[in-house]
Amino acid sequence: MPALTLPPAPRWTAPPVTKENIYWADLAVIDLAKAKTPEGRAEQVRIARDAMHNDGFFYVVNHGLEQPRNDRMLDIGSLAFDGVTKEEKLRYEARIKETGTYLGYKLPQYWHIANGVKDRITHYNLPRDVTEREHPAPLRPFLPEVQNMIQFTHCDVLGEVQKLLSLGLELPENTLSDLHAFDDTNHSFWRFMMYDPRSAEEEEKTDGVWMKGHADHMSFTALWSQPISALQIKDREGNWRYVKHIPNAVIINCGDFTEYLTGGYYRSAVHRVIKPPADQDGLRRLQCIYFQYTADPVVLAPLMSSPVLQREGITKALETDNPPTMELWRKTRTGVYGVSELKKAPDGSEYEIVLGARVIHHK
Repeated sequence: MPALTLPPAPRWTAPPVTKENIYWADLAVIDLAKAKTPEGRAEQVRIARDAMHNDGFFYVVNHGLEQPRNDRMLDIGSLAFDGVTKEEKLRYEARIKETGTYLGYKLPQYWHIANGVKDRITHYNLPRDVTEREHPAPLRPFLPEVQNMIQFTHCDVLGEVQKLLSLGLELPENTLSDLHAFDDTNHSFWRFMMYDPRSAEEEEKTDGVWMKGHADHMSFTALWSQPISALQIKDREGNWRYVKHIPNAVIINCGDFTEYLTGGYYRSAVHRVIKPPADQDGLRRLQCIYFQYTADPVVLAPLMSSPVLQREGITKALETDNPPTMELWRKTRTGVYGVSELKKAPDGSEYEIVLGARVIHHK
């Protein structure tokens, strides 16, 4: 059988990793290959449960995807930014506030960072089913590959992770993955994301922060690891630590919806993006990310059948007797993020109240 011929794409050359002496986060590594035996599975359940309970972040390795396919996504991603004209980007610009979704292009200068400086971030977002909408002409030949990557990340990576995390709650292993079924009730999405360098003046005004500290409002986020060190997580002591690049690993972080589903037992991870170290300064940062939601009808309330949550005494997640569905939550959170007037907390952070949840924007 002849080899499948893929359409040509410009090559994205990954930069070398930093050699700077910086503080790395100590994150757990989930090895899906080890989870194939009963003994190994029990070990990976424990590691995943403890990591999500304490940190809200971990790596996944040995997931079954070869490095060349990962590299190919970066090639395609670069085309979304460098191979599409400004005019076509505007035609596919996302109507974020009006629709409560990011689908399409989020163009730079949309989010306020600090002291009058807005973001230098562009991203192109595709729905879980890429055929749901039209896309810029240069990307159309590559849509089948993107669709395959979406399904792999949703089912083969996050689906397996959710089985481990369900067992960690002493629930049937399909509990969480069933809530995230890969069907028309699910509005998860794929993102190609580009951070462009900023001027020295902008860096000074923002203390080098490219994206303010926040927790994702989704269930889970899967970031395919890339070499520019700019992502930081906030540890329990309040220190910001860099997330180290592991080639071909997937970085998983817990979002707000999963924190609420578990009554806070699994911790929504606060993270930010800052100016890279000196030896990576001035480089563009390209990232492939999958944001996963539950099905739209799922209600944002704790999974009280979990013996773990029962032992913890967890009864509710929000200060409301009418918790929202995923559909209402995702549309409302997406629409207000980065454009709402924030209130000041005593610790210096800023926050807003969304559907009974206090959403914090960290400095």
